[in-house]
Amino acid sequence: MRILIDADGCPVVNETIKVAHKFNLESIIFCDTSHNFDEKNIKVIVVSKGIDAVDFAILNNIEKGDIVITQDYGLASLVLSRNSYAINQSGMVYTNENIDELLYSRYISKKMRNSGARIKGPKKRDKSQDIIFKENLEKLILNII
Repeated sequence: MRILIDADGCPVVNETIKVAHKFNLESIIFCDTSHNFDEKNIKVIVVSKGIDAVDFAILNNIEKGDIVITQDYGLASLVLSRNSYAINQSGMVYTNENIDELLYSRYISKKMRNSGARIKGPKKRDKSQDIIFKENLEKLILNII
């Protein structure tokens, strides 16, 4: 089991690395050329900028049982189909039971935006969300091992 981080816009890279170290798991950061990560003893895979370039790199490197940190519902759906696990930056674990509803809500939101409707964005992130993420990532790991 490894932890793969979709680092484009991911606010919990450091928290993820700490949890990976705690459980002696390899963590791999995936990002495009607009990001710069210089983490010691952490593998960083940098891909060219492009739509879904990081997602495709993750999918090309994923192994059964890996955990992917992502806020992308589409990527999470593909991760689940590969018999792996996905969790978002707020600590919500994606499952076969919730992914269809999440994908549908993304579709509806996109249709509303395309028709000119304004959709409220997420609230500003605070430290409590980092704590919840870390706790839920640890629970996920413990449930897997």
